Amino acid sequence: MNDVDALRSESSVTAASWVCFIVGALAGSALLWGVARPLAGEGSIGFPAAAVTALVAAGAFAMSTVRFRGAETAGMPPWQTAVSRVSDAAVALAVAGVSALAVLCAGEVLAIGLHGLEVPPLGGGLLTGIASAASGGFAYGLGMRLRTRELVTLLFAFLITGTLFSMLTAADPRWWERNFSQLGAGGQTSWAFNGTLVVGGLLLATVGSYVGRDLHRILGDDALGRIGWIVVLFALAGAALAGVGLLPVHRAQLAHNVAAFALLALLGALAVATIRIIPGRPRALAVTSAGVAVGLVVAVLLWRPLAIYSATGLEAVAVGLAFVWLTTLLRTLAALAPEGSRPSARVRLAVR
Repeated sequence: MNDVDALRSESSVTAASWVCFIVGALAGSALLWGVARPLAGEGSIGFPAAAVTALVAAGAFAMSTVRFRGAETAGMPPWQTAVSRVSDAAVALAVAGVSALAVLCAGEVLAIGLHGLEVPPLGGGLLTGIASAASGGFAYGLGMRLRTRELVTLLFAFLITGTLFSMLTAADPRWWERNFSQLGAGGQTSWAFNGTLVVGGLLLATVGSYVGRDLHRILGDDALGRIGWIVVLFALAGAALAGVGLLPVHRAQLAHNVAAFALLALLGALAVATIRIIPGRPRALAVTSAGVAVGLVVAVLLWRPLAIYSATGLEAVAVGLAFVWLTTLLRTLAALAPEGSRPSARVRLAVR
């Protein structure tokens, strides 16, 4: 992208942010019209503002996708077009989710620092407009040139934001003495943690779809069978992550634990399969994979038998190491994959 194109892109994002601000401010003022409301809690501006921001962000992403990447599917067979469209829809849902949770988190933090403040309807509308401008501008820029590595950043930002909101509103302040699953074990806001895992699972499966896209751009139709297995492993890992949220520990502990261990096993399997298919097996990815494996072993030993930290610490380390590995993988794919789309010559998707 040259300087002129970069300037045009930034101008488009700026214009989109202003449009999102106006739409968000008007919609927020309409929804909040009436009495002054607190920043967080029951009857606050939080949920109406989060809903408006989520819709504005999803709409901005959709408009940007159609405008700037609508031609990517030209010449593609129906199955490849369908995969692309479903993946974009999943990203739009994740963008809406992370935008809503970010607004709710901000409301909780501000409510602590501005204890007792009540916001009038117009003030709430302006705050909604600001949140909509920030989220909408980000979503519009994301839709212009969506790359796989940006999806991983979005995935972990979504998981972290949802977890932070659950921590801020947890019914049990000592949940960390056990594990993160306690955030979804009952309480008025357990839906936030469990819902984050469900949507996060959908986004993880979508990451697999984009990994498949990049691998296809590198290897072509001859490798579709091997690529298909990697996409399936990502989809199964996403289903396992969603299962952890759909089966809360206080309601179905055995099933919850099975889903959690299945997630770990599937992540290990897809790591091996992905490394084997990448041509040349880049050294940086191989070294990172070995380092992550060693880090996981050390983390488990620090949990049991050394008892340095609780299962919460182990889970936090595991998520961080997974982020490091996925980021390295996608940087490697970004360096190898061509920028342009690669329509498949196969009319039907057949795994060989």
